[in-house]
Amino acid sequence: MTSPINIHVYSDALVLLGTAGIVIPLVRRFGLNPVLGYLGAGAILGPLGLGSFIGSFPFLYWFTVVDARNVSGFADLGIVFLLFLIGLELSYERLKAMRRLVFGLGGSQIVLSAAVIGGIATLAGSKPPVALIVGACLALSSTAIVMELLSRQGRLNTSAGRASFATLLAQDLAVAPLLLFISIFGTGEAGSVVATLILALTNAAIALGVIVVVGRVVMRPLFRLVASARMSELFVATTLFVIVATGVAAAVVGFSMALGAFVAGLLLAETEFRKAIETAIDPFKGLLLGLFFFTVGMNIDFRELARDPVWLVGGAVGLVAVKSVILIVLARLFRLSWPASLEVGLLLGPGGEFAFVGIGMATTLGLIDANVSSFTVALTSLTMMLTPALSHLARRLAPMVSEDKPLDPELAAAPSGGSGHAIVVGHGRVGQVVCAMLDRHQFQYLAVDNDAAAVPEQRRQGRTVYYGDATNPEFLKSCGLMEAAAVIVTIGEPEGIDAIVAQVRALREDMPIVSRARDAEHARHLYQIGVTDAVPETIEASLLLSEAALIGLGVAMGLVVASIHEKREEFRHELQQAAGATRPAGETTGVRRKPSH
Repeated sequence: MTSPINIHVYSDALVLLGTAGIVIPLVRRFGLNPVLGYLGAGAILGPLGLGSFIGSFPFLYWFTVVDARNVSGFADLGIVFLLFLIGLELSYERLKAMRRLVFGLGGSQIVLSAAVIGGIATLAGSKPPVALIVGACLALSSTAIVMELLSRQGRLNTSAGRASFATLLAQDLAVAPLLLFISIFGTGEAGSVVATLILALTNAAIALGVIVVVGRVVMRPLFRLVASARMSELFVATTLFVIVATGVAAAVVGFSMALGAFVAGLLLAETEFRKAIETAIDPFKGLLLGLFFFTVGMNIDFRELARDPVWLVGGAVGLVAVKSVILIVLARLFRLSWPASLEVGLLLGPGGEFAFVGIGMATTLGLIDANVSSFTVALTSLTMMLTPALSHLARRLAPMVSEDKPLDPELAAAPSGGSGHAIVVGHGRVGQVVCAMLDRHQFQYLAVDNDAAAVPEQRRQGRTVYYGDATNPEFLKSCGLMEAAAVIVTIGEPEGIDAIVAQVRALREDMPIVSRARDAEHARHLYQIGVTDAVPETIEASLLLSEAALIGLGVAMGLVVASIHEKREEFRHELQQAAGATRPAGETTGVRRKPSH
């Protein structure tokens, strides 16, 4: 009996969904970037990977994508959502606040990188229009990978993080004109490259004008009407309708659906419903973006590496080197420090996901030869996979290029040591609360922080905080570590906590260490490396929520406090047992009561 469904389409769709449900959790478990996981899975399970061996091994049919066309719709929706989210981030106020870095640093990087890479492509034999398209596509970096890395490392608010975000924002803005340029040039309506580019920018300006008018007239009233119904599913449906409808409208007039989604994001960025919309599409964006990267990975042909390994590796090194040098020089011109400039350069040196979109569109329109397209996609994929390693390299090299700047007099204040005191490492929001409680209970303490901008201001406000690196054993000794009663670590960066604990344990094996932890898994890790007490943020938040709820429900406060304390001890005991680090009964952190400093 003939199957009533198209089994080829469904089997390929099952491979995509299975990747999201099985492969990606494994990738996350090993601490790898999920975007790279999707790219790798697409390359391995796609028609150019294991799918090419189905003739010899028929069972691979159920584990690979046989025909990329069967899942092309997922790729279309993935890039539609990606551009919509980018548009949603581009509010006028955000652009205004970062205009110097966005349009100065970011704009200069795009122009210079596209010109240099395009010039190299021209010397290699490409026609000027093709060279310009390749140069512009390779000038872009990976928003998805870089932002995920910075967010996971907690570095979005550093100088390098803000400059990287501003540059990526400029690149995202450049995507719409780039797609317009490719689509217009592909129709054969352009008389010259310059004329085509001017026409593309003019069309983009007209589109922005339409966005402003339509956004004020239609979008806000529509979402007010939907919100008044107080039906979450209706709000989700309307959001999806706007995204897809705008994309279809753009496609009808000859542009890409991705450009239409970008327009939709800009439309909604200025409304009061922006956050609600982000919440509504949150369940979809991760999956659809992941499926987009999976389909991008299917275009990676490992045979390219075997065919031209020297050219491919040389091209990858050259691309990263050219973009990194341009970015480092520009970052210095925009007064970023050498360490921040180096990190921005290496983070944004690799190619990005929009190269796949631009090159794919140009190939479909017949502007780029299939061999050039395959080589460029492989080159971009290879450099993207190097991004986490380059980020690590930048952070290792940063101390070697640090600048000797005159210190604020407040930073020169040296710790006075002491005995029986607590050393609080980190004087951010968490550290300040800890110090306030130590003050209230008249415990002597000494706070340290490595934020050269914040420490002087905090000292002028009368706070006992000193500037320094708590991973430096000599600095710890100057803080009186050998005579201290306890070390309290309040910073949130896991790598930093590990380094501090290692130094403290090397100097004082018996030192009680109380450390902030992100969650239960992080707390178990901290117990394993020698922390006396780890305080998981997620568990503490749940306990405080439970306490407030029980008291609000009328349970006696004394009983609630006792039960919360008992539950906290249960959690602590379970975590210590899981880590094999249970302390003897009755052992405490040993902080002694001292007169206030």
